[in-house]
Amino acid sequence: MSHSSGRIILVILDSVGIGELPDADAFGDAGSDTLGHIAQTVGLTVPNMAELGLGSIRPLPGVPHHPRPRGAYGKMAELSQGKDTATGHWEFCGVVTEVGFATFPDGFPREIIDAFCAAIGVDGVLANRPASGTQIIEEHGREHCATGRPIVYTSADPVFQIAAHEDIVPVEQLYKWCEAAYDICVPAGLGRVIARPFVGQWPNYERTYNRKDYAVPPPQPTLLERLTDEGVAVAGVGKIPSIFSGRGITADIHTHGNDHGMEETIRLVADGHPGFIFTNLVDFDALYGHRRNPEGYRDCLQTFDAQLPSLMSALGPDDVLILSADHGNDPTYRGTDHTREYVPVLVAGPRVKPVNLGVRSTFADVGQTIADFYGLPPLGVGTSFLADIL
Repeated sequence: MSHSSGRIILVILDSVGIGELPDADAFGDAGSDTLGHIAQTVGLTVPNMAELGLGSIRPLPGVPHHPRPRGAYGKMAELSQGKDTATGHWEFCGVVTEVGFATFPDGFPREIIDAFCAAIGVDGVLANRPASGTQIIEEHGREHCATGRPIVYTSADPVFQIAAHEDIVPVEQLYKWCEAAYDICVPAGLGRVIARPFVGQWPNYERTYNRKDYAVPPPQPTLLERLTDEGVAVAGVGKIPSIFSGRGITADIHTHGNDHGMEETIRLVADGHPGFIFTNLVDFDALYGHRRNPEGYRDCLQTFDAQLPSLMSALGPDDVLILSADHGNDPTYRGTDHTREYVPVLVAGPRVKPVNLGVRSTFADVGQTIADFYGLPPLGVGTSFLADIL
């Protein structure tokens, strides 16, 4: 049945994992636990998420278990072969990635770098290795400013990242460099090229929100296209439109970090924006997970938790709010990369029943539930839990 009078708001807390998946060792992530290790090492106070059932999914130090939470709760495994942004978000929307993208843990091979340099007319790049973005610009920023050579780096994700100072390489030029890199990197198996502009003086460089992602489009139509084909509006907040290459998006809302993302989401909900609202809050991952900053990650979670009542009070009588994550990024773990973890799922709304959704076998259960809510035919993967929560 269709719940056309209501809306679903899906908010992805980027990288907020809740413990290693059974296959984490195959990804080099045995023992990773984003929420658990934050709670253990620096403490975590998130009363609003706890009321929705976060502490009922599994024991988390300092996060109480509510015997009758205000929402439905559970955790989900990732079926896709990956732990990156695209595979996680695509799986939410019914597309499972069975063969992962290519990664380059030793940096990019000469043929990729030479082709990139020839395409943009430079005589070389700086760095060319996996690194944290803030670390790499501090290390190579002065040489970049002196030579104009792009800083190229990667991670455990299938990404080709290009950092450049906005005073040396204008943002529009950096975007053209990324377009050139995309044509080279995608045939080599990568999933995304990312522009990483920065400003300031060494050693106090700062990355700006002029970041831009050039992502491989999903290999088949997703839930978003199915929704728009049926006349359901889809608002993409934050980096959602770039993850889906704009496909199935009717409103593209660019944001500057989590606070702005929450402001825009609350505004859309309160203003009665119709259809499906899909938000990504990136700061957990970009500012604190990759930088291995558990205190900052905790503070970011607690700030979000304090904003949650404003979002929930904006919900209409038939609206459903779903909170989840796309992968882990344990800030206490070795390296600087995403971690292969379960993700939490918390569901709230005036009509949502307080039920335990258990351990779901795929993120696509969320997509199937959304399809069910809007009266669409089933996706090719996933099991709806709509009848359990309403």
